[in-house]
Amino acid sequence: MTMELIEIGRKCLCDEAQAILDMEKRLDANFLQAVELIYGCKGKFIVTGVGKSGHIGSKIAATLASTGTPSFFVNPLDAYHGDLGMIQEGDVVMAISYSGMTDELLRFLPLLRRRGIPIIGMSSNARSPLARLSVCHLDIAVAHEADPLNLVPTSSTTSTLAMGDALACALIARRNFKETDFARYHPGGSLGKRLLSRVEDYMVSNDLPFVGPADKVSDTIIEISRAKQGFAIVMEEGRMVGVVTDGDVRRAMQNYQERFFALTVSEIMSRTPRTITQTETLTRASEIMRQNSVHTLVVLDEEGKVVGLIDSFTCM
Repeated sequence: MTMELIEIGRKCLCDEAQAILDMEKRLDANFLQAVELIYGCKGKFIVTGVGKSGHIGSKIAATLASTGTPSFFVNPLDAYHGDLGMIQEGDVVMAISYSGMTDELLRFLPLLRRRGIPIIGMSSNARSPLARLSVCHLDIAVAHEADPLNLVPTSSTTSTLAMGDALACALIARRNFKETDFARYHPGGSLGKRLLSRVEDYMVSNDLPFVGPADKVSDTIIEISRAKQGFAIVMEEGRMVGVVTDGDVRRAMQNYQERFFALTVSEIMSRTPRTITQTETLTRASEIMRQNSVHTLVVLDEEGKVVGLIDSFTCM
């Protein structure tokens, strides 16, 4: 029974993957028209649908909104109770119904047409009532659902979601949408953090590990361990002259052996540490660390004074 269940799961994945591959062949001028309608929309892009189509439509609207298209989802049932007033001249509507015959949609779409609001239809039937009400129609038909009963919306919802993603991807290219644009819509996400946040916002600036060139290596090990930063900053007369890393210490132990504990910091320190100014972005900090195969940077202010440390984990 266990293997049978695994095979059912595998068949579901294969069926849904095939549904998407089959749909790829049907992208045509209707898809291009839909992209241009959304791109040229002077108002809002509104997605609507009922049931599972509504859930998928809500996700499509969210994806488009995060990639530069002002979008939101409207439930057709709410449209009859005041939300129709949210749709104004200059807006574009995309209506989703796998059958193309969902009554709740078909009852209010003619009202939109009479107001001159263009409708993009998404269904499995290019001759459906929904398709006839639309200025362009996106074909999301699948050969069959992926569930064992061929009843549950599985392949069909996957194809609908994939078509929405295809629109989003095409619009990203059409708008020349960049990483920095995406970050502005996702300031709380990891990409937004890296692209928009400054090093000074995340650097460690308190209780930094400082040592002097004449300090013993044994004392430096204690300072490195205390600060838990993986290295210590070597200061002389108020300016940085190098750093001592865990790696420097290990190499010194191997190379000097009996003399190790008699060594001073100046004998083992790295004299060209990698640095970054505090006003740079976390993205730039990550680039410097990656290019130089280091995990921590010394942070400097505009006058070149040490003000903190930033590590690769913070920049993730």
